Formats: sequence, structure tokens, C-alpha cells
Amino acid sequence: MKKLINAPGDVVAESVAGFAAAHEDIVRAQFDPTFVVRRDAPVAGKVGIVSGGGSGHEPLHAGYVGVGMLDAAVPGAVFTSPTPDPILAATRAVDGGAGVLHIVKNYTGDVLNFETAAELASLEGIEVRSVVVADDVAVEDSLYTAGRRGVAGTVLVEKVAGAAAERGDDLAAVTAIAQHAIDNVRSMGVALSPCTVPHAGRPSFDLEEDEVEIGIGIHGEPGRHRVPLESADRITDHLLDAVTADLRLRPGERVLLLVNGMGGTPLSELHIVYGHARRRLEEAGIVVARSLVGNHVTSLEMQGASVTVLRLDDALLELWDAPVRTAALRSGL
Repeated sequence: MKKLINAPGDVVAESVAGFAAAHEDIVRAQFDPTFVVRRDAPVAGKVGIVSGGGSGHEPLHAGYVGVGMLDAAVPGAVFTSPTPDPILAATRAVDGGAGVLHIVKNYTGDVLNFETAAELASLEGIEVRSVVVADDVAVEDSLYTAGRRGVAGTVLVEKVAGAAAERGDDLAAVTAIAQHAIDNVRSMGVALSPCTVPHAGRPSFDLEEDEVEIGIGIHGEPGRHRVPLESADRITDHLLDAVTADLRLRPGERVLLLVNGMGGTPLSELHIVYGHARRRLEEAGIVVARSLVGNHVTSLEMQGASVTVLRLDDALLELWDAPVRTAALRSGL
């Protein structure tokens, strides 16, 4: 294992400290318990938005804390859910009197711990609502979930919900728009190589040199099947076909197309995937109205990519285009 770390047990704390120092104009970090919060939190009268999960998926979630997106992010240990204590502390820190929305990826530990934190917050008089992102079409259940996993579509949900909160929507409306995005986003990924969790010291799964795993999870969970290494276009077809079939897209509909890197794939390769996916969508009469390409929901140094499609309407398009200023996504500010 070759990594730029000091000690495996210090990775998250040191990474969070460095991140906060690098972006001190946008966020501040709290420790014991650990979470990242926007610099001006809490914002009076504004719905607070909190997300989080295991580390190792950066820039998710801390990279999306800031104006127009998340108010706080709670990082757990690598690939491990944060406990209720830091989630509760983050919820308190962003409560501006208008309630707090938890955006939770569908992993068993995340769901249970965010539920517990929400219950504790309610006992303190903080109104909390939750939505669960479950956009991965690869499998219904895995080692980590009951139902579909929450993967790269989480970024899109966080963006539109954050924009709704920033413009002053109330908690019910912010929750509804987040759920609307969840209902209309689907993803699927592929792994070309495994990743190595620092405290494990060995690859999280085995994959032959001439194989790829179609439908991989962001923690290295098994996908639908393994196939021989094929061309970028053929691999993209596997992903896009599953996503569009599940969404039941019709000609004339508008979408946002996200091609996400898993951490170890060059942008040049991600743009090859994007180019083919866009051509396929346009040939089917689908309008690609917005695009996003890059490493947004990663799996440490895994080589691979995922394709996410969000069906757009006027409401979602307006919120996607709204100004945002975070470490990982900036537009209009």
C-alpha cells in the first residue's frame, strides 16, 4: 500500500483539518465530534441541510458545503457511517429556526444513525426531516443496504435542495424538491480496479487484469456481473442502457448527464464516456440540457466511472442553475 498518509487512524481528522484550512473562506471544521459547517452557519430563518457518510468519497460530502448547497457535512471513518453524536452536533450547528433536512445515502448504517440523530434533535425542539437517496440501478440489495444504494446522484439532490433552501423555501418545500430529484435520478457504475482502505492495507476486492465489474458500489460492493474488458463505448452502453431503461425516458424529455469518476480515472477518459453517452441520448431524442463531468463521488483511488441521469423539469432546472459556492462546485458567485 502506497498512500500519502501518516497513520491510518489519523486519515479523516488530518484530511478534514487540511480541507478546512484550504477553504477557510467557505467552511470551518469542528472536532470532537467532527463535522464541517459553512462559515456563516447557522443562517437565521433558513432551512439547514446536513448530509454525510463514510469518508473516502471526496469531494462528497464536505466539498459541497457552502452557499447554495449543504450547510454541514459529517464524515465518518473511511467507508463507515458517522455515529449519531456528530450528526446531532452538525444539526444543532445549522439550525437557524426553520428546521433541518437530512440527505442520507441508502446504506444501513447511515440510515440508522441519521434516524437516531433526528430523533435526538427533535427532543431538543429542532424539526428535522429526512430523504434517502437510492439512485443505483445495479442491484436491489447489497451487503450494505436494504434496497438500492445511494451513489453519485446524491450530489444532484444536494444541489437542488440547497438552492431551494437558499432562496428561502420552507422545510416542507425543500424536502419535497429533494424527494422529487430522488424520484427522477438514476446511476450505475463500473470498476476497472479495486481501491485500498487505509486501515485494511489491501485491495477491497479482487479483479483480474482483463476484467471489469459492471454495477460496482462506491465501497467496492459487487455489481451485476463481471465482463471482459471492452471498449469505452461498450462499457458506457452497459451503464446507460440500465439507467435509461429504469427512468423510462421519452423523446423530447430534458436531462442532466453526470459522468462521475471513481477517483483514479483521468478526465480524458471520463470525457470519452460522456461523449458516447450524450450521443446515445441525443439519438434517442433526449435533450441533454445540463452536464457535469469529473470526480464528484469517488471510491478512494478506484479506477472506474459512473453514469447518472437526472430527468429535468423547469423547477429542477432553475434550482440546478442557481448560484452555488462550495469547494467542489461553484457557479454564479
